[in-house]
Amino acid sequence: MKYILMDLDGTLTNPKIGITKSVQYALNAFNTWEPDLDNLCKYIGPPLRVSFQEFNGFNEEEAEAAVAKYREYFAVTGLFENELYEGIDTLLAKLKKAGKTLIVATSKPEIFAKKILKHFKLEQFFTDICGATLDASRSTKEEVIRYALDKNGITDYTSVVMVGDRIHDIEGAKNVGITSIGVLYGFGGREELEEAGADRISDTVDALYGIIMDLN
Repeated sequence: MKYILMDLDGTLTNPKIGITKSVQYALNAFNTWEPDLDNLCKYIGPPLRVSFQEFNGFNEEEAEAAVAKYREYFAVTGLFENELYEGIDTLLAKLKKAGKTLIVATSKPEIFAKKILKHFKLEQFFTDICGATLDASRSTKEEVIRYALDKNGITDYTSVVMVGDRIHDIEGAKNVGITSIGVLYGFGGREELEEAGADRISDTVDALYGIIMDLN
């Protein structure tokens, strides 16, 4: 595979504290207080508007308002309540040295994704950083993947693999017609990834390099 599309949350970095505290802050504005951040991990990965509607029964207007409250906290504080998965910088360096073209494809708003990657000094490894728009005109993983491929002039889909930790990464890849690798060190379990149709599954960051290279 020449082109490696990589998810951000749960694949490159562990955003648990920042995202869950931001969700907690948003829900509190709707008189819903959840003290256990572990119960809010389900919000990591999918587009936020969808999650607020699915998990809280919000209508479109309420979900939009909840996202706005979320960003009040996330844009200032939650953005950096994040940590790099051990070995990710080494993995990216090895892939780049092997001649791979690395592109971030995330459902997180692109503006935030770029700030996070700069914060962790990872932007040097990526040819492009592609994410969602703030106005939700591009929000699903399928839309982000298509955007990344089109923007970078990639037409040979047999040379592309999507790496991610949740069902949305795998389904997005399948809908576009590219290979996918699910990772288990993030927030999706093996059953979720297998049922979504992941072509390969990596248990660890260290194992991911061999799996990617084996797809050549």
